[in-house]
Amino acid sequence: MITIGELTLVLLAGSFLTAIFVVTVSFYSIKRGHFYFPRLVKSGLVMSEGMVKGICNFFSLDDKELTAFFIRLHNTMNSKAFSKIESSKRAVFLPQCLRNSQCPANLTPEGLQCRRCGRCEIGQNIDRLENLGYNVWIAPGSTLIKRMVIKYKPEAVIGIGCLVEVKEGLDLLDKINIVGMGVLTMKDGCVETALNWNDLFEVALLGLEDK
Repeated sequence: MITIGELTLVLLAGSFLTAIFVVTVSFYSIKRGHFYFPRLVKSGLVMSEGMVKGICNFFSLDDKELTAFFIRLHNTMNSKAFSKIESSKRAVFLPQCLRNSQCPANLTPEGLQCRRCGRCEIGQNIDRLENLGYNVWIAPGSTLIKRMVIKYKPEAVIGIGCLVEVKEGLDLLDKINIVGMGVLTMKDGCVETALNWNDLFEVALLGLEDK
């Protein structure tokens, strides 16, 4: 029992030190605008996410800023692999919250079907993405995303949403070995949120610059 107790203490101490390392390096990276020890930081954050957030709360640090940093780090580490995948094997999932409150889109088994009514910018940007070869869906929820991934088996996915949605989506894609890239909306909410479409196309055009 003593040995088990000692091992438990060692593991807890290791987890705590890992979390301290992740928080310190992450916020230093944010301040400097450069990723330091990216693979170690990503692995450490995955292993000790709860403790990392606890440390942030204890020191009154913004854990949202840390989550945004993780998403940028994730994108940077995946960009090379993403660039090598053909656009026809990539998928984009747009959240329904981007649409206008008076949106006339029909809900189908494969998500909302945009009617190009011009009330928002979704229609014209779907056309741009599809012209690049992308498969695009407007998702009313995560269930639709999971169903389309199983049905169409994309090799790469760009997910758009708020911090929590994108973080959870990237974690899921990592688990099922799909290259994931995240793009954050400009504000949170369930109705008429906003997206900087240039941020999306900056990711979408990776490996397709000539096209």
